[in-house]
Amino acid sequence: MRFGYGTNGFANHRLDDALRVIADLGYDGVALTLDHAHLDPFAPDLGARTAALRRTLAALGLGVVIETGARYLLDPWHKHEPTLLSDARAHRVQFLRRAVDVAADLGAEAVSFWSGVVPAGLDPRIAWQRLVSGCSEVVAHAAWRGVPIGFEPEPGMLVADLAGYERLRAALGDPAPFGLTLDIGHCRCNEPLPVPDCVRAAGPRLVNVQIDDMRRGTHEHLEFGAGEIDFPPVLAALSEVGYQGLVAVELPRHSHAAPGVAERSLAFLRAGGNAA
Repeated sequence: MRFGYGTNGFANHRLDDALRVIADLGYDGVALTLDHAHLDPFAPDLGARTAALRRTLAALGLGVVIETGARYLLDPWHKHEPTLLSDARAHRVQFLRRAVDVAADLGAEAVSFWSGVVPAGLDPRIAWQRLVSGCSEVVAHAAWRGVPIGFEPEPGMLVADLAGYERLRAALGDPAPFGLTLDIGHCRCNEPLPVPDCVRAAGPRLVNVQIDDMRRGTHEHLEFGAGEIDFPPVLAALSEVGYQGLVAVELPRHSHAAPGVAERSLAFLRAGGNAA
């Protein structure tokens, strides 16, 4: 099992410092959220900065996936806006295309993104059409660049669960690059199946896994042991389906104590993996 840690849980660290802490703790990779302080995709000299980051990752022996859930990167007033469902969705598409380019230049294993929340007053049918259109454009660019897409079902968004992901995949025509990002906590939060069964159902599509603890019906990313998930059967299911990508800790509200949280998390996962 290859464990990683998300840089959105190191928001108070410089990126190079965060990567070195993550590597020194013994992680195998990093889930890199493109953001103002962490490889800003809209700042000058993106190509040179990406090339330097690739060298750093190689020197540290870290694999990487690209995450695109920065809160205020595109709009300083509105969290996560615009999305693929918004009137200004072209800005989100531009950003996702740029994220694919960064992933290709880094040799990243996947780019992960989600649908967004349906805007107030928008006909859900129109929202769906916008989502399919935007995803089609991003997937086409990803296919051209040779980058796998990991689409993430997110509680409260238009595509909130695995059933929604399968519906979207069918609407796109089942394109080869369109894989799945599975957040283990989300499975406990809002999927009808037990978490290990969610992993088995998702297995053929998996290109990216996020891991955290959670409680039924509450979308709050928790440290391991603070929620309701029994992790050894989950890790066993990931091995059973033959998943070989990163399993990255997703704790975006724990930056205030990042090194300690990351250290505890890896110890927990290694113990859980041995138990599985």
